[in-house]
Amino acid sequence: MQRILKILLLAAIVLLIPIVPFVVIGELPGERWLSATDGSALMFALTGSGLLTLDVVLPIPSSIVIALLGGRLGFYGGWLSAWLGLTAGNLIGYGIGRLWPQKLAPDISESPTLILLILSRPVPVLAEAMAIAAGATRTPVTHMITACAAGNAIYAGILAADGAALLAADWTGPGIILPLLVPVAGWFLWRWSRLRGIVGQ
Repeated sequence: MQRILKILLLAAIVLLIPIVPFVVIGELPGERWLSATDGSALMFALTGSGLLTLDVVLPIPSSIVIALLGGRLGFYGGWLSAWLGLTAGNLIGYGIGRLWPQKLAPDISESPTLILLILSRPVPVLAEAMAIAAGATRTPVTHMITACAAGNAIYAGILAADGAALLAADWTGPGIILPLLVPVAGWFLWRWSRLRGIVGQ
């Protein structure tokens, strides 16, 4: 019973960290801030990476930002900028989680935690919450960053490729659909994984 209470308390806290800013201030206009630096490719890349880093604690539309990075910088530049920003955000989330008192941290097997870090990447709120939970449950940082780096590489690659292929010509066209569908697809993958027992209930 004590273990279950610890899990429920930790789950509530790590989910509230990304949810509360969204409820209080709504989704921030990340794409507008990004577009303001369009005159310089370097500033565009740095702004995009910075926004994605802050996504762990602020409501940034990460899928749109990554697609715009791909559209402006091409696939490789967009992918690298997005991957660096997302991974830096994971490290910040992990650091926040390490502030959680160890005596209140539930004993959770490391393997499901690493699987969750990869599978939750496209799912809004859950991706950020899992990075924080990894820190709170004392998952080794090298294992956490390896899992996050892999999930981020795939997520950033799909959206940067979409941006590079479709957004460069007209961001209001079909290229904008994929950034909106990826989180939905991620949620369905998450649900399917839970039903098949790949990740815990």
